[in-house]
Amino acid sequence: MENKRLEDQIKFIVEIDRLKRIFRQNVVIGTIEQENDAEHSWHMAVMAILLSEYASEEINILRVLKMILIHDLVEIHAGDTFCYDEKGNVDKFVREQKSANQLFSLLPSDQAEEIMDLWHEFEAMETPESKFAASLDRLQPLLLNYNTNGHTWKKPGVTSEKVLKRNSVLENPVPQLWDLAKEIIEDSINKGYLKKE
Repeated sequence: MENKRLEDQIKFIVEIDRLKRIFRQNVVIGTIEQENDAEHSWHMAVMAILLSEYASEEINILRVLKMILIHDLVEIHAGDTFCYDEKGNVDKFVREQKSANQLFSLLPSDQAEEIMDLWHEFEAMETPESKFAASLDRLQPLLLNYNTNGHTWKKPGVTSEKVLKRNSVLENPVPQLWDLAKEIIEDSINKGYLKKE
């Protein structure tokens, strides 16, 4: 290929297809099949489009969508770390940063820098866009668990207090969705999907 920029972009596009083989702890509603990272990112992107009206601050939806679509690419080399796995979360960022360096370096430098910056922004949760995107990253699995009778919540060590704490990031960026999350958690306790601590 004569166009080096295009060649690098295609290499990256081919490499990120591997995201379809990174499986999460959640299952797809109505099945016993584990959700993969690509399905998770797609679902969050649609949620962002539909639920952006609930953001408490003005957000750039294109920036949110970019963050959502790239936020889990680092799991291609780092693997998915279960959010309630305390031991696995100790070195999660180090593993993911190493993966980001390896993966994003496939791109032309300007795009590599943009994607790295977006990933760091998402992880930091300091801008209105990253807070909104991170909120959806919490709400999406909550909805899956609620609609699969608490599938992932049945794993050892998962309690209502931990689920509530994890979802508390919704409180300021999307207060109406935080109220919804609390209702879902309470109803999940009442239905026996989630153990109360």
